[in-house]
Amino acid sequence: MSISLYDTAFNTFRSGLRAMDSILAKAEAHAKARGYDPANLLHARLAPDMFDLTRQVQIACDMAKSGAARLAGVEVPSHPDTETTYDELHARIAKVLAFIGTLDRKAIDGAAGRDIVVPLRDRKLEFKGSDYLVGWALPNFYFHVTTTYAILRHNGVELGKKDFLGGT
Repeated sequence: MSISLYDTAFNTFRSGLRAMDSILAKAEAHAKARGYDPANLLHARLAPDMFDLTRQVQIACDMAKSGAARLAGVEVPSHPDTETTYDELHARIAKVLAFIGTLDRKAIDGAAGRDIVVPLRDRKLEFKGSDYLVGWALPNFYFHVTTTYAILRHNGVELGKKDFLGGT
């Protein structure tokens, strides 16, 4: 049995983004119920040299949209990192979900052997499609979704494994 790159990418990105959207809603409700400004959590981080919650969400979204776009062989859409509120983060997640929902299954499934180039600040990474998905896109996506969860959990938001897994 072969594994579909489309199913792997789309289902992982969709469920992770939906879970992240849900835990952001829980974070905002948690802060309001305890009488403090929910925006405080948007700037929370696990360590001084790590990105804050807002940036973790932005990067998770970027990994989903760029991962799926590169596999589909289409241009990665640009989303400026201007979000400063929960509503804006929810909107970014919705925008990425809508985008990945438009991508062609056959193009993604046909990407296993396609060359994928990831431009970084100081270099380029080169992969075959299947290696890109399992060795770069998914690990980076999970890292930032997990860090989003960990920041909120560390700050007292009542979350559990079920929240991370999207209620499954």
